[in-house]
Amino acid sequence: MTGHGTSGTETGTGTSTGSGTALEVSGLTVELRTPRGRTPVVRDVGFSVRSGQTLALLGESGCGKSMTAQAVAGLLDPVAEVVGGQVRLGGRDVLRLGRRERRSLAGPQLAMVFQDALTALNPVYTVGSQLAEPFRIHEQASRRVARNKAVELMERVGIPEPGLRAKAYPHQFSGGMRQRLLIAMAVALRPSVLLADEPTTALDVTVQAQIMELLAQLRRETRMALVLITHDLAVVGEQADQVAVMYSGTVVESGPVAEVFAAPRHPYTRGLLDSVPAGHPRGSTLPSIEGSPPRPGSVPTGCAFRARCPLARDRCATDLPPLVATGPGRASACHYWKELADV
Repeated sequence: MTGHGTSGTETGTGTSTGSGTALEVSGLTVELRTPRGRTPVVRDVGFSVRSGQTLALLGESGCGKSMTAQAVAGLLDPVAEVVGGQVRLGGRDVLRLGRRERRSLAGPQLAMVFQDALTALNPVYTVGSQLAEPFRIHEQASRRVARNKAVELMERVGIPEPGLRAKAYPHQFSGGMRQRLLIAMAVALRPSVLLADEPTTALDVTVQAQIMELLAQLRRETRMALVLITHDLAVVGEQADQVAVMYSGTVVESGPVAEVFAAPRHPYTRGLLDSVPAGHPRGSTLPSIEGSPPRPGSVPTGCAFRARCPLARDRCATDLPPLVATGPGRASACHYWKELADV
């Protein structure tokens, strides 16, 4: 492997992941439009996820996770633009499709759950009418049929008294119920790929667990591929099959969750795992990654993580580490990953 975007999460190589791959992203590069010009915010990102599996995009806030998901979903305009790469959905590169063709994929093949349900739902329409809209647009269903399907969806995701609550407005629901409504809207047409961007943000722990279990149940029932965007290591460990760790707009490590968490091969991943309270004596000071990620547009040459890395050496200041295979289905972008593997 010669670059970040050539990797597939399942294979750790530059080759196609083969049959069963629902979504494959390679070389994805996104630039932000600013008054001072264009700024790269996602750089040469690559990953893939198979039908029925969950891939987690993991990293600190600002590492490019949400921007990557929005690029895949075609939601960047007018603030940013995809300037390179491929996003293959069902064998087709959706970045090469026209606006009308991409709209036809939104719902039946690709859907997204946003992190802020209150702003994602339209406040002036009842939730029933919003849930019925996908059926009216994509299936040309009548108002009555679409409404009945909307009520069925609400019942499926655990909304009590769905027939009555379908007439209510978003502000009349709790945060957890609104998130369930967003999920219902996203899975209405049984998409092959669901992007879930921090779906449990601002919810209490009990509701978070309910939402994650709902997503897992729907994934099992429909065999959809789930791309879960999060910075919560516990959620990744419990819910995901594969993980792609992002730092400063690019993937720095990928592989099966159990293997990556048990033996990380990038110092950034190691730092994230070391900061988890489990395993540390009560009252002790938790390890942390000193410093902050570089700002977009100010990414240093060489390795972007080097200023915070305990393994950094002179080479890291000049040579960008490629994402290389470190084992079956695993990859790391660190010149010295073998030192971690030997620990």
